Amino acid sequence: MCYSVSVIIPMFKVQAFVGQCARQLFSQTLQNVEFIFVDDCSPDESSSIVKKVLEDFPARKSQVQIVRHEQNKGLPSARNTGLSLAKGDYIFHCDGDDWLETNALELLWNKAQEEQADLVFCDWYLSFKNNERYMSQDPGTSDLDGLKLIKLMLSGKLKYNVWNKLVKRELYLDHDIRFPDGYGMGEDMTMIRLSAAAKKVSYLPKGLYHYVQLNNEAFTKKPSDKHFEQIRFNVNQTLSYLMDRFGDKLLEDMEFFKLNIKLPFLISSDTFSYKRWNEWYPEANTFIDKNPSFNFRTRFIQKAAMKKQYWLIKGYYYLVIRMVYGLIYR
Repeated sequence: MCYSVSVIIPMFKVQAFVGQCARQLFSQTLQNVEFIFVDDCSPDESSSIVKKVLEDFPARKSQVQIVRHEQNKGLPSARNTGLSLAKGDYIFHCDGDDWLETNALELLWNKAQEEQADLVFCDWYLSFKNNERYMSQDPGTSDLDGLKLIKLMLSGKLKYNVWNKLVKRELYLDHDIRFPDGYGMGEDMTMIRLSAAAKKVSYLPKGLYHYVQLNNEAFTKKPSDKHFEQIRFNVNQTLSYLMDRFGDKLLEDMEFFKLNIKLPFLISSDTFSYKRWNEWYPEANTFIDKNPSFNFRTRFIQKAAMKKQYWLIKGYYYLVIRMVYGLIYR
């Protein structure tokens, strides 16, 4: 059977969240959808919880697959397993600890059909325990194609997250695009390659995805030296791809990308993290003032890091990130 959309849901240590995720998915107003849950050898009851929720949605049973890896292979491999099974015209990724508005797939699908888009992206929410922060992805233009989208992603104006984008499955198949097995940190940079393959891109100005910040077991919550190596691998692969595909067209944009990759090192109280910022891609530092997507605060902490005024960065972290944002978003 051919579906309008295939939703791929990786699961690893998400039993506290996957029940809500599955319920929101099975409640989607778009009917012609398949749901592929990939249990990446999770040591908890994630799969059993999905099966339990599914009992409340008997009409969805024929649309649901739950597959299990015999050993933990990592997030990219879980996504690739889902892709190998998908039959939908479009692909949507939903992580097992997040959730979707119930009309999300219908709105994204309708937008794709109306504008014959290869890729549709939307706004999203950063979800905390007591409140949420709305994250707009407004590109500032309605005339979008793959190259324009890539430039916005490289500058940091738009995110290259996989989970707020509906992508035509043909883009994966025709261009042999898969997620980087074994390199989970930064695996969502794959979306940059998919964008390069897209001719028509559309933006839906609605917050449809809830990116939950409560899972302490989440892959991105426990960075290690191995994870940093994975990020470097994915950055290098992405930059090499862009050079091969676009030549000199994106040279400045790629320097912006390097700055955005290492920017999270400054959202920390760890002096060693600040030193890592200086070690990574120092050639990009001269482009801090050239990126129109950087606001004053972003430029300020990067310049402080470049001059090794780490006390200023630490002060910013405690005053703005911990105190102001900590009180608002918790």
